[in-house]
Amino acid sequence: MELEELSERIRSNDPAVGLRAVGALQRLAEQVEAVSVALAREQGWTWEQIGDALGMSRQSVHAKYGK
Repeated sequence: MELEELSERIRSNDPAVGLRAVGALQRLAEQVEAVSVALAREQGWTWEQIGDALGMSRQSVHAKYGK
């Protein structure tokens, strides 16, 4: 979904359209988070530093991405 299309859907008066846009945003955020965590780890960041940046505990971040 293109950013402009997503932006239009967010402003829709149809709840179904808006909710699908929310789902798309959540999936995008998860992808950006995963790439950013991987990059941070490659650059030597600790799980604590990553957790702080995400507003999560280091244990939560490690459990999610420490595979």
